[in-house]
Amino acid sequence: MTPTDSLTRGPGRTAVRPPLPVKMVIAGGFGVGKTTAVGSISEIEPLTTEASITEVAAGVDDLSLTPRKTTTTVAMDFGCITIDPTLKLYLFGTPGQERFGFMWDDIVEGALGGLVIVDTRRLDDCYAAVDYFEHRGIPFAIALNAFDGRVEHTLDEVRWALDVADGTPVVVFDARERGSVRDALLVVLELALARREG
Repeated sequence: MTPTDSLTRGPGRTAVRPPLPVKMVIAGGFGVGKTTAVGSISEIEPLTTEASITEVAAGVDDLSLTPRKTTTTVAMDFGCITIDPTLKLYLFGTPGQERFGFMWDDIVEGALGGLVIVDTRRLDDCYAAVDYFEHRGIPFAIALNAFDGRVEHTLDEVRWALDVADGTPVVVFDARERGSVRDALLVVLELALARREG
């Protein structure tokens, strides 16, 4: 018996198990708020792979609706959040540009589910992420990021435009607000667990 066994297995004590690790992916187009969402909720200093947007990249990536954006994710973002004593989410944010799409398979491998963040001013930018999760049968939810506190389309309009199944949740959230990000992630978690049990 080790010294710690006496702390966890003595009379009236039970062993404390670490929380179950669960991988969750945060995806979406360029500049929709993936890095912001991970940073808002992570209980550790998030790992980001941000690089400055060069003149060449600015000519490829549409900055018209994100004029203050000076960096972009070139590999992934990483953070984590303990939901309760039994569950810990490990968050992996994907790069948004198609030219970094070759990394997605590695980032998504082993994920329980995904959150696809959408800027309703640029719906076209999220089609690739939606298609990715649909074709691989990975449970996901659509999260409309409320830029400046509002979205450009209703939930039903977005559902129709993206042509997602009725069972795919579509919610509004604010990537800057910790509680809002948590609620969106819990929607994905509940969906994924329901599919596993069903």
